[in-house]
Amino acid sequence: MERYIVQKESKHNVHQWRFSQVQIIALAGSIIVLLGATTFLLSDFLSRYLYEQRLDEFRLNYEKVANNMNELNERLSIMDGKINIIEDKDRAIRSYAGMPTVDRNIMEVGIGGYATNPGNQPDNLAPAVNEELAALEMNIDKLSRQINLEMDSYSSIYKEVKENIERISKIPSIRPVPGGYLNSSFGYRIDPIDNVTRFHHGQDITVKTGTPIYAPASGVVKRAYYAGGFGNHIKLDHGNGYTTLFAHLSKIKVKHGQRVERGEIIGLTGNTGRSTAPHLHYEIHHYGEPKNPLDYFFHVVD
Repeated sequence: MERYIVQKESKHNVHQWRFSQVQIIALAGSIIVLLGATTFLLSDFLSRYLYEQRLDEFRLNYEKVANNMNELNERLSIMDGKINIIEDKDRAIRSYAGMPTVDRNIMEVGIGGYATNPGNQPDNLAPAVNEELAALEMNIDKLSRQINLEMDSYSSIYKEVKENIERISKIPSIRPVPGGYLNSSFGYRIDPIDNVTRFHHGQDITVKTGTPIYAPASGVVKRAYYAGGFGNHIKLDHGNGYTTLFAHLSKIKVKHGQRVERGEIIGLTGNTGRSTAPHLHYEIHHYGEPKNPLDYFFHVVD
């Protein structure tokens, strides 16, 4: 059997190590195994480290994306609320312009569901993120179509108003008193004095006594005196079938037959007649038919 000698010499002595071929092979194998195990452990550690780093980076990016989407959703929610206000104004202005309101079914068709294309979403995002992105895309698309509908509607209104400016100028469109609390509204209510259910033909606005009352449109004074339940009251004829009535005044500042202009002070609020507290009772009639005054509050007096 072959043997291998490893010798180390020094000034004082000589050291020798004898290895057989089998021992050499065993030693080499042990070294290879040790190196392999070390490499495997280092590789596993490095992989775990890189994985954790990548995972932390993904979590951070996910949080940023989630925060950005939450912020966008909040902004969309605010815009959606503003769109609802615009739609309410649209209905009011259409009433003001004598135009029919946009049918609710048409509005629903215009802003209905929208199927997103799954192929448009990145493959490397978590399913929850893809769902959020899809919902966000639907909300943006809905908002976009709502805006387009309102733009078309306002274009129609503008054209109608431009063609009928003289008629529109006679429509009562100024809130008769600034501020105040909207109390009993147009429609059936329980009378606060005798608790009997009756139809309330106007809008009550609670304000302190002495608050100025403004003419909502130009017209002629048809009444300006004290009368039973209305107390001190004023009735204006604006033409084109429109009349307005103001009741429970503390003071009347116009006379029968007088011409008044939109925004002119015609009286002061009070608590006269059949009234339980200071307020203004305000009515709008069109060819004798009572209308909801809230549909005609388009401007306020500065």
